[in-house]
Amino acid sequence: QVQLVESGGGLVQPGGSLRLSCSASTSAFSAYVMGWYRQAPGKQRELVATKTSGGSTNYADSVKGRFTISRDNAKNTVYLQMNNLEPEDTAVYYCNAHGIVVAYRGDYWGQGTQVTVSS
Repeated sequence: QVQLVESGGGLVQPGGSLRLSCSASTSAFSAYVMGWYRQAPGKQRELVATKTSGGSTNYADSVKGRFTISRDNAKNTVYLQMNNLEPEDTAVYYCNAHGIVVAYRGDYWGQGTQVTVSS
């Protein structure tokens, strides 16, 4: 079992920035692809960004050039730096840990943190 705890959400004006953090309770952090997903009201949960322990990243087209995912393997933490935020970015953001090693297979989710972009 991996517990994920997110922080850093809030209310921000369009064009503003926020940084989300997600701390993972595991001694095998590098065995997981860490990612951020979001779910807006009335919509399905969608991928925002993922990052492997080796550094490979994947971004949704809608956030490319504005959001940056990073991870600190020594601190078991993944971050999402969000710049130039738009009202369309309003959603609950969830941290995800996806196990890619046989001994650590599974998907784990945080409780979510609300991001609201509004003037």
